[in-house]
Amino acid sequence: MSFNTFGHLFRVTTFGESHGPAIGCVIDGCPPRIPLTEADIQPYLDRRRPGQSRYTTQRQEPDTVKILSGIFVDEASGTQVTTGTPIALIIDNLDQRSKDYSDIKDKYRPGHADFTYDAKYGLRDYRGGGRQSARETAMRVAAGAIARKVVPGMNVRAALVQMGPHHADRARWDWAEVERNPFFCPDAKTAALLGDYLDGLRKSGSSIGAVIEVVADGVPAGLGAPIYGKLDGDLAAALMSINAVKGVEIGAGFGSAELTGEENGDEMRMGNDGKPLFLSNNAGGILGGISTGQPVVARFAVKPTSSILNPRRTVDRYGRETEITTTGRHDPCVGIRAVPVGEAMVACVIADHYLRQRGQVGDNPAWPFSPPAR
Repeated sequence: MSFNTFGHLFRVTTFGESHGPAIGCVIDGCPPRIPLTEADIQPYLDRRRPGQSRYTTQRQEPDTVKILSGIFVDEASGTQVTTGTPIALIIDNLDQRSKDYSDIKDKYRPGHADFTYDAKYGLRDYRGGGRQSARETAMRVAAGAIARKVVPGMNVRAALVQMGPHHADRARWDWAEVERNPFFCPDAKTAALLGDYLDGLRKSGSSIGAVIEVVADGVPAGLGAPIYGKLDGDLAAALMSINAVKGVEIGAGFGSAELTGEENGDEMRMGNDGKPLFLSNNAGGILGGISTGQPVVARFAVKPTSSILNPRRTVDRYGRETEITTTGRHDPCVGIRAVPVGEAMVACVIADHYLRQRGQVGDNPAWPFSPPAR
């Protein structure tokens, strides 16, 4: 009951600490004969990797992934493919600076899980947060790279749509712009403001939160299950499991509280392909916990980075009141590098539900959805 594994059929177990020798994961349930090499995984890790701009932590980790098991060269095609057995991945930690934390090893950092880990286990790894560190999310990104290969035609993308008071303008949304700026922001005009904004926060010793939007296209209708296996329920749990995430919404989300029934319900007509065509997507591609075939849309809120330079009041593990200043290398906005992590978690959940659906309906010709004969 250690809860280091998520998923049912596509199962991911991560291990390792921020300042340990390595981090890794084991992916079980991946179907066989899917082409897979390190080169398929590395580009996603490079997007999450620290030290790529002055707006993220300056810890220098190449995050080079190694595949230890679960692959074999298919003699017929000469292609390296999955075997259907557990896929083990590992990334070496190469730039730990544990001494940065020696002065605060007995102090609880406000906003961090120092106190709760101590309350649960009776000890904690103070070196960068140990297991509670966002360093662990590199393995989620690696697993997400494989999950993307499981669902045919699926494309999962994410963007930073808000940082502090700055919102991306949806009228200027450009997916290509997400890869052109260091903030993964889809609005070039807003992205141009974020550099100076973050520089000012960092110089003041503070940090800021963000909102990330994830969109999964090409998700077939029918994924998810009623009541306790809802696709949106699993997505919410997966996104909430990311470090520093404090809120999740699907589709219109909390904004639906301001809509009338006429505005919120996604009306339908018949498309030229004989399938229902939705005229809007307030449901975020999910109704009754089951995918509609529309894009699956989720947003999550990331709180400000808790490790800041400004002194804060706290207590230590011996019950003494004190002050703490957190030095070291930290993201002024942890939401930036949460973009590829959010993509990965959505990809893993949808891959898991895709395999669950295949396991339940098998080769049933009615799935993916085809309208019954009239």
